[in-house]
Amino acid sequence: MIRPMIALAFLALTACKQEAQETPNPVTLSAASVGHYCQMNMLEHPGPKAQVHLEGLPDAPLFFSQVRDAIAYQRMPEQSHAITAIFVSDMGKAPSWEAPGRDNWIAATEAHYVVGSNKKGGMGAPELVPFASRQGAEQFAARHGGHVSRLSDIPDAAALAPVAANDPAPENPDEAQQGYAERLRALSRGADD
Repeated sequence: MIRPMIALAFLALTACKQEAQETPNPVTLSAASVGHYCQMNMLEHPGPKAQVHLEGLPDAPLFFSQVRDAIAYQRMPEQSHAITAIFVSDMGKAPSWEAPGRDNWIAATEAHYVVGSNKKGGMGAPELVPFASRQGAEQFAARHGGHVSRLSDIPDAAALAPVAANDPAPENPDEAQQGYAERLRALSRGADD
């Protein structure tokens, strides 16, 4: 009876160890870090950044010049690879908006995001601005507008809706979601004509 229990305990410990190994660590930004979409050096862009780790590639994440783009990548139905981790810049530890830091990463699921601020991300589009602390996010929102949200509460339109570089950030993401849906319906009606 003791031998099977020892074997089960060993299997459980092995499984926990493997699970812990599957979650990669964030990678430090360097001159070799280029944006997944823009293929430009990440260090040349202002604002928060993101890195998405895919299964089987723990040391070679996809880097994103904007957090919004990483969240869009995660939520796109076309995204086909298993994501093991997403890390975002903790803007509470960033030296400045222009220099958001190379190593101040936090798990995307642990961040507090300012949605709808007047700050533009590294590619000139509205940004989802991450902070490790809710207080830091609230202080940023008080200075730059927007509201604080957790990742799971950010509407798809805040990440997926197309935005022209000179468009203002939506004041109300729910209205942006509705506007996005209306544009899609209009495009569908146009295709049927």
